[in-house]
Amino acid sequence: MDFALSEEDQMIRDTVEAIAASEIAPLAPLLDHSFGKEGREAFLANLKMLAETGLMGLNVPAEYGGSEAGPIAYAVTMEALGAACAATALTVSVTNMVAEVISRTGNEETKQRFLPPICDGSWPAASFCLTEEGAGSDPGSLRMKARRDGDDYILDGTKIYISSADYAGCYVVWAKSDPEARTGKGITCFAVAADTPGISLGRLEEKMGQHGSATREVVFEGVRVPVSQILGGEHDGFRVAVGELTGGRIGIGSMALGIGRAALSAAKEHALNRKQFGNRLADMQGIQWMLADAETEMEAARLLILRAAWAKAQGLPFVKEASMAKLYASEFAQRATYTALQIHGGAGYIRDYPLERYARDARITTIYEGTSEIQRLIIAREVLLRQAA
Repeated sequence: MDFALSEEDQMIRDTVEAIAASEIAPLAPLLDHSFGKEGREAFLANLKMLAETGLMGLNVPAEYGGSEAGPIAYAVTMEALGAACAATALTVSVTNMVAEVISRTGNEETKQRFLPPICDGSWPAASFCLTEEGAGSDPGSLRMKARRDGDDYILDGTKIYISSADYAGCYVVWAKSDPEARTGKGITCFAVAADTPGISLGRLEEKMGQHGSATREVVFEGVRVPVSQILGGEHDGFRVAVGELTGGRIGIGSMALGIGRAALSAAKEHALNRKQFGNRLADMQGIQWMLADAETEMEAARLLILRAAWAKAQGLPFVKEASMAKLYASEFAQRATYTALQIHGGAGYIRDYPLERYARDARITTIYEGTSEIQRLIIAREVLLRQAA
């Protein structure tokens, strides 16, 4: 079994690591401390630069402006960005999810219209409009309405917790298109330009972490969308959602891995330089064991992520693998950031050090793209189905 990255994936990783260190990481504290208000122009410029580097369409064919780099390149990219700035990493992750679902399920007209501006950065980002007040972990219960009117659908409803809504050029939107269908059925997915009449932005959320990533309500009032912009089949949106969330878990797991990696790097540096009782922290067995356990968990998380990405790249089933990777990596990130904070002692609680930001940024990774509890349900379902087969 070959655990080495391909030459192309290695080149992509090295390129993104260099960009992340020089351009992305220096902006992260400003975006966090000002709740994203200051530094927004520089943030958008970075998104444009990342698009021009080919990172907004990693799984999109070149004919539509994508880089065709594949799932493993996506995973290593998200790890590097997550280590530098979780808000930037999230924006890139969601934009790639939108580009991929359009590429995979849209018709030719929709691909030609939506994919090039996503991939080349003409649109700074794209948004995934699924969550509603009563539909998060249970996407089959969404209530947003889509009413057929000739060659159009008319969308009415509100989506909440939508990442990048402020600067997204387009949305992928799920709505109930058959009100008589049972839960999980009669849902249709649409590609919708953000400047379509009837779309407005609601409340801007003030979050615990990832402040640089704007999170808003998006309100749809009589929004007319051509039938040609349906993604997948009519009333087949639930299947589309489940498929894209599975792939997205590789990205969120990779981002969580990056956050944990950055926290451990800071902890190791601190342990090597900080002295107590006449000795470096790094010379104390208790600290050594904390770091040894965290490093072992980090490598395990990385292997789970790369296995899921490899399975996806090979066209193999990867539902269980993606859920395992996302579950383990996101929970590793919680443990790693708190271990690193503990090693820093009181300094870790001070904003002069990045540990408190890492801890806040990591916390959400066990929640979005499916909570840890949902991941356990998926894993259990998959292993029991395979056992019963």
